[in-house]
Amino acid sequence: MAWRGPEAEKGPSRRSRRRLAIRALRDQGRYGPGLREVLPAFAAVAVVVCGAVAGVAEAYRALGPGVLVAALALLAVVTPVSIRHHRPLARRRLGHYTPEELAELDTDGLALAVSRMLRRDGWTVLPPPTGEDRPRVRARNGRGHRIEVAFRPVAEPLPDEEPARSARRTGTSVRLVVHRGTFSHRDIQWARRQGDIHLIDGPCLRSWAHGTPLHQLTDAS
Repeated sequence: MAWRGPEAEKGPSRRSRRRLAIRALRDQGRYGPGLREVLPAFAAVAVVVCGAVAGVAEAYRALGPGVLVAALALLAVVTPVSIRHHRPLARRRLGHYTPEELAELDTDGLALAVSRMLRRDGWTVLPPPTGEDRPRVRARNGRGHRIEVAFRPVAEPLPDEEPARSARRTGTSVRLVVHRGTFSHRDIQWARRQGDIHLIDGPCLRSWAHGTPLHQLTDAS
C-alpha cells in the first residue's frame, strides 16, 4: 500500500466563503435581503390578495356588480396613498433627502444618508472602521480614489488634527467634513491649510442630497 503522506490542510469550504462574501457585501450595502427575510412578507401579501379576491367574488355573487364597483373605487383611493407613504423611504434609500429630512437626522442618521448619497454617485462604501467613537464614512470609486467623511455636530468644534493624520496613514486622497450648519472663518482657514479637506456646509449638503453629484460640489472624483 503506497504511503500517501500527511493530508493537506483544508481551507474554508465553498459555503463558508460564500457566507463571508455575502456578509461583506451586506456591510457595504450592496447585497439585498435574503429569501428568508422576504418570504414572510411575500406570504402575507399572497394571503391578503387571495382573501381580498375571494371576498370580492363572494360579495359579487351575493350583492351584484355594485360591490365590484365599490371595490375598484376603494382600490383607486388606497393605492395612491400607499405609494405616497412608501415613496419617501424608497427615495431615501436611493440617496435623495429633503431639507426637512436632513434636519431631523442625528449624527448616525446623517452618516447613513451620506453613505447612500455616495453610492448614488458611484462610490463603493467600505465597512466602518473599528474602534471609532464617532461616525465616519469611508468609500472608494472605480478610479482608485478614496474618500473619508467626518461629521461635525452643530454644537461641537471642528474635528482636530488627529483624523487628518489618520487619513494620511490610510492613503485617503480626499476628506470631507460634513456640517448641517455654517463653518466659521477659522474652520475655512484650517481646511485650506490641510490642502485635501473639503467642507460641506448646510447649503452644500442640501444640494448634494437633492441630487447634485459630489464632484460638482468638490473636486472629489
